[in-house]
Amino acid sequence: MIGGGLAGCLAAWALHGVADRVVVVERDRYPDGVDFRPGVPQAKHGHLLLEAGQRTIDELLPGALAELLAAGATRVPLSGGLRWLTAAGWLARYESDLSVLTCSRPLIDHVVLERVRSAPNIEFRTGAEVTGLLGDRHAVTGVRITGRGKDGEQESELAAELVVDAAGRSTRAAKWLSVIGASVVPRERVDAGVSYATRFYHRPADAPAGSALYLQSQAPERGRFGVLLPVEGDRWIVGMGGMRGFEPSLQPEEFEKQLGLLRDPGIAEAVIGAKPAGPARGFVPGPSVWRHYERSAPHGFLAVGDASCTFNPVYGQGMTVAAFGARALRNAVHKHGDLGHAAVRETRDAVAAATRNPWQMAAGEDVRFAGTTGGPSGLQVRVQQRLLDRVLARAVTDVRVAAAFHQVAAMVEPPTLLFRPSVLGPVLFGG
Repeated sequence: MIGGGLAGCLAAWALHGVADRVVVVERDRYPDGVDFRPGVPQAKHGHLLLEAGQRTIDELLPGALAELLAAGATRVPLSGGLRWLTAAGWLARYESDLSVLTCSRPLIDHVVLERVRSAPNIEFRTGAEVTGLLGDRHAVTGVRITGRGKDGEQESELAAELVVDAAGRSTRAAKWLSVIGASVVPRERVDAGVSYATRFYHRPADAPAGSALYLQSQAPERGRFGVLLPVEGDRWIVGMGGMRGFEPSLQPEEFEKQLGLLRDPGIAEAVIGAKPAGPARGFVPGPSVWRHYERSAPHGFLAVGDASCTFNPVYGQGMTVAAFGARALRNAVHKHGDLGHAAVRETRDAVAAATRNPWQMAAGEDVRFAGTTGGPSGLQVRVQQRLLDRVLARAVTDVRVAAAFHQVAAMVEPPTLLFRPSVLGPVLFGG
């Protein structure tokens, strides 16, 4: 396993019931408790675990959701708890069982890591780095590792029946595959130029603990967005960002001033008098890239999480798609009882299928902004955008449409839900 973050730990757990031995190679050394680490720079910014992601992680690691809640995570109801200002206005409120889980990223990583460490056949090699692949254009047979020991850097080779890339946005697997003669990995790339500025605050005693705010951008002329999320330790994480041309200043002294530039004053007003729990920090995640390993990778190799597809973080899809990938891997290896060709091929196809809908939704929204480079175009995208505009306009007043949109956004239902007569009728004809 290349990388021991959330995607790598979930994938390692997915394999441990079939593989004799799982070795997780992680560059960082894990903190003793819930804390940030250098290999996850995005951890200092807002994260949402969508409803589908919560269900999937709790399916893979029964009781993990209860552990997160006991440690201070909050389930914020999608309707009523989360006030969501879409491009068309505030979504209508109704009773719903759907939620987003909000907490710091280090808390999620810690709870998952501790569970995975309990498996006797999963070994962690920290402070070590994979520097290349073994094998040829037909099959990957292991990895090259550089680690630090008493006598300095040490190089070694580790043979493996299966190599899983979970290295995240920093993955170099496509280059390594070309070195051993494998085909070029096809990819799709969209770059909206998004950047973030984020700060933690101590939540005032009289502020509701289970509520959150999401102020969405409004293409093409208003590219700024903002979030206020409850996290453990009676804190808020407050973030804002913008697409290319709307980038926030990353200077700490500019942070609260820029909150006033958002489409609604709710977040700026909420933090008045709230005590900061740390400095403001910036983050530039880079482009969204979908690597189509299902089309070209040799046997013995697959990728999960951000190593497979990096999304624009504003849509909150990454952790949920990573969990989908781990579930697909678990299902395939248990179905076939081994790590052979059929299980790997089935997993690759399932990861691609789980990626397709969120990628199309995110890329279709990113290209609304003039500063976006790459991405889809043509009639299909225009139809998708037009339909979503009509859905959001209707969801402001119609709870049936708002509920359907929430189910798609939470990834518990596919976008085809919006084409069902009970939703499409009110969207197209009112009522």
